[in-house]
Amino acid sequence: MKKDIFLLGSTGSIGITALNILKKDKKNFKIGLLTTNSNVSKIYKQAILFNVKEIVIHNQNKYFKNLNKFKNKKIKVFSSIQEALKFKKKKSHLTINAISGIAGLEPSLNIIKHTSNLAIANKESIICGWKFLKKELIKHKTQFIPLDSEHFSIWSLLKNENKINIKKIYLTASGGPFLNFELDKIKKIKPKYALNHPNWKMGKKISIDSATMMNKIFEVIEAIKIFNLNSDQVEILIHPKSYIHAIINFNNGLTKLLAHDTTMEVPLANALYFSQNKYKYNNSNFDYQKLNGQNFIKPDLKKFPLLKILDYKFDNTYLEIILVSLNDALVKKYLENKITYITIHNSMLEMLKKKYFKKYYSLRPKNLNDVKIMVKKVNQYVDQHF
Repeated sequence: MKKDIFLLGSTGSIGITALNILKKDKKNFKIGLLTTNSNVSKIYKQAILFNVKEIVIHNQNKYFKNLNKFKNKKIKVFSSIQEALKFKKKKSHLTINAISGIAGLEPSLNIIKHTSNLAIANKESIICGWKFLKKELIKHKTQFIPLDSEHFSIWSLLKNENKINIKKIYLTASGGPFLNFELDKIKKIKPKYALNHPNWKMGKKISIDSATMMNKIFEVIEAIKIFNLNSDQVEILIHPKSYIHAIINFNNGLTKLLAHDTTMEVPLANALYFSQNKYKYNNSNFDYQKLNGQNFIKPDLKKFPLLKILDYKFDNTYLEIILVSLNDALVKKYLENKITYITIHNSMLEMLKKKYFKKYYSLRPKNLNDVKIMVKKVNQYVDQHF
């Protein structure tokens, strides 16, 4: 019997990679649902190619404008995931959430009870709503699989291991395109240069986050939440080759590491086949030369000042939501050429210290609506100041 797959955010880079994997094995997998925000032309082609009969277009204008286009192909179109799920009687085998940003939280919460396994590539939703996600995962007995290459590596390394034996986890960072530059040399660097990641092909937002090291800060917070760790158990190491993704040092003196090529195909495919372990990666031959002369560097605060953010205590308060939302808003302004590269760093660190936000750092959101209200509040604040 074919395994039913739901793919949220199918038109983004991770969604496209997932479909390229599924395209090779249509006899074992069937896609039951695709979603996009507004890329109608892309999702239309995907639905036709994979014979998908149900899709979601979140952008209301695009949804109403294209109803007839899909109707002619007998494809049902919905304006929300909740609406689409009303007609789903059976759980999917696996849902992949590849939606970018905080917008990925609500779809994850809505779909947990409709899927046996949930694989999330959306770090913002984990950072801002892990306590809500965890509650629903336990309630509906849905297995969780992290898809970030680092967290998938940790998840894989911890199989058959007792978490109590973890001494330290090291997450590796490439250092981005400006690793060998002093910050004052690139303070007015244009977005096109910041988007030029040395190893990975990624979306614009995450490419900027990689350059500023915010992406790795998010991953530290993510690891602490997913694996129930203390903040002093997770550390960042710069590894320019991006071949080793995670290192775990255990109390018994053993250290494990996991390496793979710089492609999301590896964690995505292994998540799809996690219960079978039969996926064959085209470039799976071991190349020992990739492990020769590995270079690990402790990140420099002068080059990556945002690392000071890790001094904060992340305890499921509004702090996480404010942090993610501030970064989203500032990166958006930078990509629109409304602020400089250095402004991302300076404004982030300054705004986090403002009384306007600090009063929320001891308070916890009670539900998804609380999260949405804070996101809106942060966006309004940033818009007023730039």
